[in-house]
Amino acid sequence: MDAFKLMKELRLNYEQEVYYLPKETGLALIESAVEGDRRISAKCRDAKVEDLWSLTSFFGYSTQTFVLAVNLLDRFLAMMRIQPKHLSCVSLSCLHMAAKVTEEECDLTPTDELIRIGQCRFTVSDLSRMEKIVAEKLDFKAKAVTALTFLQLYHRIALWHSSDRKQTLSLEKLEAQLKACLCRISFSKAKPSVLALSLLRQEIEAIRSQDMLEIACQIQRHLKIADGELRQWSERVARCLSDYASPECSKPDHRKLQWVVSRRTAQNLHSHRSVPELPTIPEACWDENDSEDSCVDMLSSGEESLSSSLGSDAGGTFFPMHLRRQEHRQYLHA
Repeated sequence: MDAFKLMKELRLNYEQEVYYLPKETGLALIESAVEGDRRISAKCRDAKVEDLWSLTSFFGYSTQTFVLAVNLLDRFLAMMRIQPKHLSCVSLSCLHMAAKVTEEECDLTPTDELIRIGQCRFTVSDLSRMEKIVAEKLDFKAKAVTALTFLQLYHRIALWHSSDRKQTLSLEKLEAQLKACLCRISFSKAKPSVLALSLLRQEIEAIRSQDMLEIACQIQRHLKIADGELRQWSERVARCLSDYASPECSKPDHRKLQWVVSRRTAQNLHSHRSVPELPTIPEACWDENDSEDSCVDMLSSGEESLSSSLGSDAGGTFFPMHLRRQEHRQYLHA
């Protein structure tokens, strides 16, 4: 694809991104939830996204599958009022929907195995009904414009125009850092185009390529992204990646999901196949004036969190131990 077609595709996606953003009012309600509330909190949401990262890596799914699943999850949670005990069914439904769009059919994990490995206490029928609800509420038509959409386009544009072939711009590293950001609900409020450009400039700062910095500036001008908006999210990205790499941040266990093959766990997981059918799933939308009893009461579950072991790309050289924040800010405005 030549440069003109790349820029045209970039503009088309930029015009479409607004249709795939979670509702800000819904995100605000999630962020305002406190412990003990019968609704999803930011901490609960973030832990479930980490679970999706673990499962995505375990099943060998692509970054595109993970990012699309998170996009569907955030949009649904920002629209529908559900209880924490129902979150596993919603999140796994989003992952399965995303995988059916982005993965080859031969690579799809069978639904019963997805539920079993995810240690979820609901049935294939429950998952199928939930997928239909999510698809209907989001008017899902097998596509979404996400930060990964822009990250991949930016990467291709940068490589096309760059004359400095000695500098390498790692898309794999950028994708891993995007995953880390998406594990925090605050980044769900960022425009995908701006979040992706913030990550791109973060990496450009790391490799110190003046040539690519100018390309990033051209992209910013082409999309008419305000300096203040880009600066705000660039600083948040730098802070997120710095926090993620700090010794205080719990590091993922790179032996991820090895507990799945233990005999005791296998016996426990096998018993999940006999879960009885549950009542029909009623629905309700977000309304901060509603009583707690109006929450969607979809099914009863007792899932454990997988978030103690993220994907295989959740660490290492993709997250340097010390990000030079001051130099980062100076370089962005050089």
